[in-house]
Amino acid sequence: MSRLYLIRHGKPAAVWGEADDDPGLDAQGQAQAEAARDFLLSLPEAERPTRVVSSPLRRCRETAMPTAAALGVEIEIDASVGEIPTPANLSQEARPAWLREVFQGRWADVQGDLDYEAWRRQVAASLTARAGTAVFSHYVAINAVMSVLQDDPRVLVFRPDHASVSVLETDGQGLSLVQAGREAQTGVL
Repeated sequence: MSRLYLIRHGKPAAVWGEADDDPGLDAQGQAQAEAARDFLLSLPEAERPTRVVSSPLRRCRETAMPTAAALGVEIEIDASVGEIPTPANLSQEARPAWLREVFQGRWADVQGDLDYEAWRRQVAASLTARAGTAVFSHYVAINAVMSVLQDDPRVLVFRPDHASVSVLETDGQGLSLVQAGREAQTGVL
């Protein structure tokens, strides 16, 4: 089994529902990105990531940058670890209310354009080939992975804080949780 690291992006300069639908990090988020880098570089060499993968969204890419620079690698962009797809008929302004409703239920009951139960399993499956990788992702995508690992049908099973690092292991066929990252003391955001 080889380790991989699932990291939530740092604190963004705007929150969901605000004008900017792809914000970068604010000053606190930048400091959190550097702290994630420092944690990953403090690991024993055999456990340290050698690759960096990020969601396409700016807040994840900016969180991944310090780690990638320190490791001397390029950031690999992968939409499979990206944000939960919003239904096509939903406006950006309606997304926060939709997400709040999603958080209250089970994956099989999420309403939208796709099979969200299958989406959560796809997110988790995308990590099985990521041994030795630091993967920078999002609150809901991380919950998708954690719900699969815990065999829990609920959407909200974990409240990862900004730049929280969860440690997973993979043998190339499956995943297991070694240690969940730090949880937020407040709700989503």
